[in-house]
Amino acid sequence: MAALPHAARRSTLHRREHLAALAFIAVPVLGFLVFVAFPMVYAVYISFTKWNGLTDPRPIGIQNYLDIVADPYFWQAMGNTIFMMIGIPIGLVLSLLLALALNRRMRGTTFFRTVYYVPVISSLAAVAILWQLAYNGDVGLVNHLLALVGIDGPNWLQDPLWSKPAIIIMAVWKGLGFSMLLYLAALQSVPRHLYEAAAIDGAGAFRQFRYITVPMLRPVTFFLVITSIIGGSQIFIEINIMTPTGGPEFSTASIVWYIWQKAFNYSQMGYATAMSVVLGLLVFVVTAIQFQINRRSQFSIE
Repeated sequence: MAALPHAARRSTLHRREHLAALAFIAVPVLGFLVFVAFPMVYAVYISFTKWNGLTDPRPIGIQNYLDIVADPYFWQAMGNTIFMMIGIPIGLVLSLLLALALNRRMRGTTFFRTVYYVPVISSLAAVAILWQLAYNGDVGLVNHLLALVGIDGPNWLQDPLWSKPAIIIMAVWKGLGFSMLLYLAALQSVPRHLYEAAAIDGAGAFRQFRYITVPMLRPVTFFLVITSIIGGSQIFIEINIMTPTGGPEFSTASIVWYIWQKAFNYSQMGYATAMSVVLGLLVFVVTAIQFQINRRSQFSIE
């Protein structure tokens, strides 16, 4: 048999490579369609139905969305969730200060970096239980430490005024190490010649921090803000463990906790799905705005 021409062999090899590439691409594409695209489309459909999770969904139009507008608990849970996001800027500032301190050459920095990162890899459920015990109004560690300096601490998780700050403190403490580690890596990648040039021009430590460090850390800050907003909007485990009834006067109920309650405690799957769709749209809009702001503030170093 005569050998295939070079062009024919090349064409056959190209087709095989093309088929192999399609096979590799098909796996993530199918995964996206099955586990992301289809559930999202089906969730939108369910949001327009009345469904208890067992019987067939019954279409009811936009009634679920009208019920959301008139539901005071939905708006209170949404307000609680937004309020608890106050911990995002607090955590970013504290983690940056820690990163600046641990970026110096001194003894013990490796130990402290490890200590601050331990909460990040710890079980969130275990951490929530420990903080629940620490916040106990009678025998908790927090009030015991406050008593040492003459402060009569509140009954944190049973007081509507202090329940949300208690959750914020715990969440900031839990995520501090992750933000600190990213900031520390970003600080170590800032070109030293920028600081040297600024020092020659007479810029002090504060001006160097403002005009060099902060702009160079902007990509990390942007990433942390986006991920923190997405994560903060989904806060659930802390609430469900530390205040399983939503806190005193519904003061710690987050929107995801309220969605979970409606879906699995009251079997209102359609209504819960409608709230999930609204939450997803709000997170998408906020994220898109953040991307637009970041795009306008981009800069480059020649």
